[in-house]
Amino acid sequence: MFKTDVEAADAFIKKYQLLKSEISKVIIGQEEVLDQILISVFSKGHCLLVGVPGLAKTLMVSSVAEALGLKFNRIQFTPDLMPSDIIGSEILNEKKEFKFMKGPVFSNIILADEINRTPPKTQAALLEAMQERSITVAGSSYKLDDPFFVLATQNPIEQEGTYPLPEAQTDRFMLKTIIDYPTKEDEQLIIRSNLSNIKKKIKPVVSISKILKSRDLINEIYMDPKIENYILDIVFATRYPEKYNLSDLKDFINFGASPRGSINLAKSAKVYAFIKRRGYVVPE
Repeated sequence: MFKTDVEAADAFIKKYQLLKSEISKVIIGQEEVLDQILISVFSKGHCLLVGVPGLAKTLMVSSVAEALGLKFNRIQFTPDLMPSDIIGSEILNEKKEFKFMKGPVFSNIILADEINRTPPKTQAALLEAMQERSITVAGSSYKLDDPFFVLATQNPIEQEGTYPLPEAQTDRFMLKTIIDYPTKEDEQLIIRSNLSNIKKKIKPVVSISKILKSRDLINEIYMDPKIENYILDIVFATRYPEKYNLSDLKDFINFGASPRGSINLAKSAKVYAFIKRRGYVVPE
């Protein structure tokens, strides 16, 4: 990096720490989960949050949106949800003209709450939005806001009334983040916080322009060809486990990771190096 880039990187990393500090006013603990959500955000990816009810998944996502100063919409996925409820639809106005009414997907951060509670047809309505950052209605294409991220939640313990996510859709999530129970000490603080009369507010600390600028800085993080080959070995081992002395795992793998998996591993590794104040990626 050039000197100006290093200074810009240092300034952004300070903002990143301030960002996490601001979110921690409301979200206690879950440091690793927050890092993974923010890695998805800064590498232009989407994140699937998996955890039992009551772990503040919705609060976590809304808190991240507030601290980033981004527009936020929550979509509660239900069995009767239709694709038009997500992307919008054309309506006939008083002038007898069709006008497109934007759906909740037109925002910066979308919380797809309990995404596996709605049929595949409606789940698929997010596919174009997640991949192309645009949607198509009645032959017309509409660009979504930039930045745009989908943070979806999934309840792993209830299978009744749920629909497994299609492979094509899970492939579009950069990270699958498992949210576990808080520690005993953190849960004690959570109890105190919820019983307190003082309600803490989160202030936006990073502008949209800085988020977009950070992508250019992250792209400059050095990745050695040996690291690239290491990523490819990991991905190819999921496709051809027998070539990597992992034949005993072959029966557990239906399909290996796609090239999108290789790209996402590289992107997320660069972001992780960036927030750890390194100008290069290491195997760890």
